[in-house]
Amino acid sequence: MRWKSTAIIVLLLFLAAPCYAQTALTVMSFNIRYGTANDGDNAWEKRRDIAVAMIREYSPLVIGTQECLDFQADYLVQQLPEYRWFGVAREADGSGERMAVLYRANEVSPIESGNFWLSETPSVPGSMSWNTSCTRMATWAKFYHYTSKQYFYFVNTHLDHKSEPARQGGAKVLAEFIGKLPADAPVILTGDFNSKAGGSEAYTILTGSGLADTWNTAKEKVGPPITWSAFKAPEPNVDRRIDWVLTRGLVTVDRCETVIFNQDGRYPSDHFPVVAQLTLSEAQAAAP
Repeated sequence: MRWKSTAIIVLLLFLAAPCYAQTALTVMSFNIRYGTANDGDNAWEKRRDIAVAMIREYSPLVIGTQECLDFQADYLVQQLPEYRWFGVAREADGSGERMAVLYRANEVSPIESGNFWLSETPSVPGSMSWNTSCTRMATWAKFYHYTSKQYFYFVNTHLDHKSEPARQGGAKVLAEFIGKLPADAPVILTGDFNSKAGGSEAYTILTGSGLADTWNTAKEKVGPPITWSAFKAPEPNVDRRIDWVLTRGLVTVDRCETVIFNQDGRYPSDHFPVVAQLTLSEAQAAAP
């Protein structure tokens, strides 16, 4: 009868072991280029429908934008009614760019959300530190996925384009915030980091805090390793990724793509969006 006892023990161990619910989703990081810039032939009015077409083609579940003004986010959701957006302006008086997050409202809901500033006083709206040239911030949410009943955290940001101390300080603020999130929760960080992936201190700070670069962990990589374009086609043989999608937790990266979508040579922004196709796993105790 010993074999029966052994079989029962094995069965009980199997039932007690955690199982993993999986959720496939696509996320995008998109520096949209602020809509009041004097960009001539690349002004917002001349590229906004290209941005709409690009989003429609990739259909990401969640989009983290940078340099977004309210009327740009409003236009996108007017043209793409399956999306909603949230985010506050970076300045203390409610003006300026925002880290607007767009999401497919029939699939996920931001059940918690908030904002913090990349400064020595992150809870103070409009606060600035480390000689940053602009006010910098992050917008985040805890999303609930209706179908799978799973949760994941999404953080979106934009580091300073001039001050290296501000980029490093901002990366540390982000790492500290993410470090306080539940250890077993899937976390996604999108942003324009104005820092070269693999060759900057900000990248080292963030990846050293437990975040992984989806470009490196993806089973499949598509597109060039460059994300700033100046509204032009990608330069050949240039490795300069400053826009990243980073993850932490039970996340498998199926595909990461630098999106070079354009219409007749006109691009939706002066940055190439980055799209990551992910599978999120959440440990769940098996029923007794």
